[in-house]
Amino acid sequence: MVFGPELTREVVDRAKVAIRQRMRAVRTAHPAAALAERNARIVARLAALPELAQARSVALFWPLAARHEVDLTALDQSLRDAGIALYYPGVTAGDGGTLSTDLRLTRSAADLAVRSQRFAEPPPDATAAKRGDVDVVIVPALAVGANGHRIGYGMGFYDALLPDFLPPAKAIVVAYDFQLLAELPALEHDVPCDIVVTDARTLVVRA
Repeated sequence: MVFGPELTREVVDRAKVAIRQRMRAVRTAHPAAALAERNARIVARLAALPELAQARSVALFWPLAARHEVDLTALDQSLRDAGIALYYPGVTAGDGGTLSTDLRLTRSAADLAVRSQRFAEPPPDATAAKRGDVDVVIVPALAVGANGHRIGYGMGFYDALLPDFLPPAKAIVVAYDFQLLAELPALEHDVPCDIVVTDARTLVVRA
């Protein structure tokens, strides 16, 4: 649901905090072996999507393993083997401590390393994508709604990044099926994804 103006940002933010806490606990409680099986099913569902089959370039994310994030590393190699260019998110620090987000081209997964942020990024001098360079952006989530809205860690990283590439790119959010909710609190600036993929289902929100 998109909350109306009668509900303040503070109310929505409190709801998101509660969902984050619950979903972190639920995800952490799942054994690594069980999540590995779910990861394999998510990768298989992604590989079957026509959006990926037709893509020339895809943006992925490297998983935060300690947080039991969805692991798409197997998809990285299969897409490279198919000749698809792969981009990964990066953060650049500007004047006054401001942060800007982008997608950077990688030659291999070995380009990725933990740099300024807690997640693995390409080198700062890697080629940055422009609108039209990336066909599909695959996005992580702590929780996802059936309408494509998602909740991440609260940094607003993808809400800042996605408008730079959508459209023409399509956004696909991936999550374990236990992270899928009927609806999520969202504000006008929250960017919904076009497709939801879990280990149990694929939901096309926007064709």
